[in-house]
Amino acid sequence: MEQYVKNQIITDGNYDKSLAVKCINGTFVGKKAENVISYKGIPFVGQQPVGNLRWKAPVDVTPDDGVYEAYYYGKAPIQEPGDPSAEYGTSEDCLYLNVWKADEAALPLTGGAGKGAPVIVWIYGGAYDVGGATDPMYDLTNFLNENPEVIVVTINYRINVFGFLHLSHLPDGKDYPDAQNLGLLDQLMALKWVHENIAAFGGDPDNVTIWGESAGAASCTMLPLIKGSHKYFKRVIAQSGAPAQTRSAEQAIACTNSLMEKLGCKTVADLQKISAEDIMKVWAPILGLYSALGIRTFPERDGIYLPLDPWEAYANGAAKDIDFLQGCDKDEMNTFMGALGVDAWNAWAKERTAEKLAQLTDKENALVESYLNDIKGENYEATVNLYSQMMFIAPQIRLSDEQVKAGGTSYTYYYRVESSQPYIKAGHASELPVVFAHPEIQEFTGRAYDETFSKTMRKMWVQFAKTGNPSLSAAQSPDGKAKEWPLYDLKDRQVMVLDEFDIHTAKESELKIVDWERTYFLTNYYMS
Repeated sequence: MEQYVKNQIITDGNYDKSLAVKCINGTFVGKKAENVISYKGIPFVGQQPVGNLRWKAPVDVTPDDGVYEAYYYGKAPIQEPGDPSAEYGTSEDCLYLNVWKADEAALPLTGGAGKGAPVIVWIYGGAYDVGGATDPMYDLTNFLNENPEVIVVTINYRINVFGFLHLSHLPDGKDYPDAQNLGLLDQLMALKWVHENIAAFGGDPDNVTIWGESAGAASCTMLPLIKGSHKYFKRVIAQSGAPAQTRSAEQAIACTNSLMEKLGCKTVADLQKISAEDIMKVWAPILGLYSALGIRTFPERDGIYLPLDPWEAYANGAAKDIDFLQGCDKDEMNTFMGALGVDAWNAWAKERTAEKLAQLTDKENALVESYLNDIKGENYEATVNLYSQMMFIAPQIRLSDEQVKAGGTSYTYYYRVESSQPYIKAGHASELPVVFAHPEIQEFTGRAYDETFSKTMRKMWVQFAKTGNPSLSAAQSPDGKAKEWPLYDLKDRQVMVLDEFDIHTAKESELKIVDWERTYFLTNYYMS
């Protein structure tokens, strides 16, 4: 794993002019390797969120005539140890992005005269608690060597207590009106930077797709709900993430209060005196993803940036002008269960299920109990299936439903390729090495998946980013066979089934992806 090095200003004029790109906030000099040019560690804010800017909205860039190295990543956001991105180094000084392009992508491509390459902006997952663009998975060299016709940008955003912390109820909290959704505002600021600067790299600012997995995918489904966002992107690729991954103000306040109590703080001023590292030491054991499987850090339905009911916003057409490609994995929660182990999973699931059931009506309780009782097998399988449905699968199908009801479009998939790792099967995040062309990263897969399948999946993603339709002609398809991907509709609910040796379409009713009677209604209760 490469270690953090700070990009320097270049004052002697000694740099490769062919790798220099002039942007609003400076000229950035990239590095070329294997016909791919990367520009790493470009700041997309005018001031980093440190010191008195902690828990403040991102500050826009200002014009700068300086010339800067863009050789090295910026640090990942502050987080507990455990994520590959954190090995590069973490800091509150973290709002940087990276631009990846094939050498050829500087040429005018698709879209006719004057139009640049389609642009894809990747937003990482990690339960809004961990993650960063420094994860080796998000190195785009292999991807762009295979698909040189697009430009890909990977961005950082604040996470956990620094990106999503409700503060306005505290005595001095009125000075921090955005703290509950800073991570989303960081993403939006990065997209603004892309919109204003990507043409200089050869990209088309009017053809931007936002792409994410897990918390990144959920972010991609929430960004369209923020006022004024649509000018920055026209398409969404959402892998295992939907607007169900949000929380109410009350749920957010409960998390803040438990942190404040453990830290012995009463005000934001008290919090400001504590180092980020010391806050993280207290946060991780009570709400951290790795330490406690917290899964409670989410964007807040605050009525300011996000609507109080995101489903209603989708049903009312809030994103009907945005093209969607989205879907879920067959065994989503198996990844979490596999990471925790059976005993720890069962303990977590028992506590969380009791908490969730307490929110339901008697009739709903009976439906969930019936669902759990019908699942046979090992003692963890009932709850793993329930949480797969509740957290990922039912919300993903509902997102397609609401988007289509409102007159929008959704291409929907169901991913079933199984890992060789114990327990994981077709679990959450197991498709990442496929879409990023990193078969050597096998933490979730245990093996390299079929190369033709993997290339086909990537090609469909790229085709969607280029045209808004992921279908492939026989000439475009790596196996020489056309892949006609139908739009999801409310009559047939057709999805593309991603099987390793048989990519095919099927109706949801044949696959029984969601339990319409016993789990679909749980999308009304969100995830916290």
